[in-house]
Amino acid sequence: MTQLTIIANIHAKPDQIEQVKAALLALVPITRAEEGCHGYTLHQNNDNPAHFTFHENWASRELWQQHMQAPHLEEYVAATEGAVSEFTLHEMTAFD
Repeated sequence: MTQLTIIANIHAKPDQIEQVKAALLALVPITRAEEGCHGYTLHQNNDNPAHFTFHENWASRELWQQHMQAPHLEEYVAATEGAVSEFTLHEMTAFD
């Protein structure tokens, strides 16, 4: 089974940075405790504080898909409705 790496980029609206940041930070401890989560790190761009990136590692795509359906993700979406200007997600495979 191949580990799945996710790179997610979230861009908050300029006047909503702190709201989005708080909602993203709330995801970290809950997600790290999920089955199959091998790493879940939030980053904030030093030059553009409205830009956040998650670097995630999952045991499998199936377990990541379970994460994407989790209640805390639904809560995040509700908490940031209208506050995010752009969201991109990339599924990647690492080469050792």
